[in-house]
Amino acid sequence: MSQRTPLRPGVYCPTVTFFHPDTDELDTPTIRKHAVRLARAGVVGIVAMGSNGEAVHLSRAERQTVIRETRAALDAAGFRNVPIIAGASDQSVRGSVELARDAAEAGAEYVLVLPPSYYRYAVGSEESLYDFFTGVAEGSPLPVIIYNYPGVVAGIDMDSDLIIRISQHPNIVGTKFTCANTGKLTRVARALKAITPPSPFPLDQTPSPNHPTKSTANHPYVAFGGIADFTLQCLISGGSATIVGTANVAPRTCVQVFNLWSEGKLAEAYRLQKILADGDGVLSKVLIPGTKQILQAFFGYGGYPRPPLRRLDDAAVRELQDKLQEMMAVENSLPDFSAS
Repeated sequence: MSQRTPLRPGVYCPTVTFFHPDTDELDTPTIRKHAVRLARAGVVGIVAMGSNGEAVHLSRAERQTVIRETRAALDAAGFRNVPIIAGASDQSVRGSVELARDAAEAGAEYVLVLPPSYYRYAVGSEESLYDFFTGVAEGSPLPVIIYNYPGVVAGIDMDSDLIIRISQHPNIVGTKFTCANTGKLTRVARALKAITPPSPFPLDQTPSPNHPTKSTANHPYVAFGGIADFTLQCLISGGSATIVGTANVAPRTCVQVFNLWSEGKLAEAYRLQKILADGDGVLSKVLIPGTKQILQAFFGYGGYPRPPLRRLDDAAVRELQDKLQEMMAVENSLPDFSAS
């Protein structure tokens, strides 16, 4: 790729992957439609084949198809400035590098990588994790974003010192904090001079005396909040952006929290954050099946996850709709925020 699209502050959506309900094959028209809807809503980047994308249920060829179709749809709709971050998590350095190469061929510009965890007893040490991430960064044709998500990697939770140390590698350009630890995010963002959106407060650029600074020759560092229910807290902590599953359902609401923050409307941002946190809490209990079925209920597309994930019954979907009415009323009241 001759020129990579820079990551910028804002909301990134880890998209769900759509399947035909009868054949279980990829539903590429819906994959394309959803990506364009998100971009029009003001989402500044798409994460394909992450945890929400059911990557563990897809073959390598299917993963490439999802990335390729998403890129083609965004380009055709005039959203060439919306980059794709692809999940490239495998249990080995070699496997993650191969997935990164696949992602590059399919049109992704960055990769998101979890720590290995199958052999938890052998790979959970700081040195093993350091070797893994720097090894992936050495071999990956795309810049790497560390994915700190203890809930899906047998409890491995990297601390700020380790993340800062790993991130000195020039091909590591960010971290997604799905650990929801805002203190950790604050320390990493400060030490690595993470980019930030416009702020209502003067920015303190004083470097941390406890950590080395990082060169930004490859790309300025990006500190991503990983859950929508601490979007405003992420911004207050010096974070750059969010990668949040709730943006599949309510992208404009997620974007509006950023807008209100940057406009200095903190009371309004706080009120909206509470509504967003309530909605995110509801969706966090039903995860991928609920996200897809609530998309179907509210927007007429979505469908079901690939087995063995189970579908929600009709009563559960109705209950879910009721609990999301407040957030969806806000979502439907907002305009699209895309400049395209």
